[in-house]
Amino acid sequence: MLAFVLFAFVASITPGPTNILVLSNSARYGFRAALPIILGACAGAAGIVLLVGSGVGQSLVHLPKVQSVMQWVGAAWLSHLAWQIFSTPVEAVDAQSTQKRLGLGGAASLQLINPKTWMMALAVVSVFAGNGADRQSQVLTLSLVFFLISLPCLLTWALLGAVSSSFLRSPRAMQRVNRCMALVLLGSTWLGVLS
Repeated sequence: MLAFVLFAFVASITPGPTNILVLSNSARYGFRAALPIILGACAGAAGIVLLVGSGVGQSLVHLPKVQSVMQWVGAAWLSHLAWQIFSTPVEAVDAQSTQKRLGLGGAASLQLINPKTWMMALAVVSVFAGNGADRQSQVLTLSLVFFLISLPCLLTWALLGAVSSSFLRSPRAMQRVNRCMALVLLGSTWLGVLS
């Protein structure tokens, strides 16, 4: 279990599209606004571990066209989110903004079309679930542990975003950070697709 906890920690804390979205939303709208994104992303990833452990992952391994479609749809959606972050008008960058934000459902959906999440779940199940009679209970435990490990990891990213917002009092500084985060999100997305 210790090996899995370390794996889940590294998978959750290292920068990636979800982490960048949490950081960006927390910096723009405050820590509380990032909480639905965190819950949705953690639940979505844990749910995918459950699905893969229940056999859905084996179908993906044998359907490379489905993997490819998921990858391109995920890249397109993340590119759209990056554009939204990049092009947000300076006057709309505040915690009271009524602009539509990524929420719990959107963050969970992001995990469903994120091929990296599916590949991580395939690795988790194939390496840590075992093949015995209690495999399904092991998969359930792995899913729950992954959720519990990823939650504080994403909360850390939200705290970083909230703390950074106090240094970004001017609209121009906030716009520069938004544009930088958008470019990082776009880069991490397409680096994953092209690698």
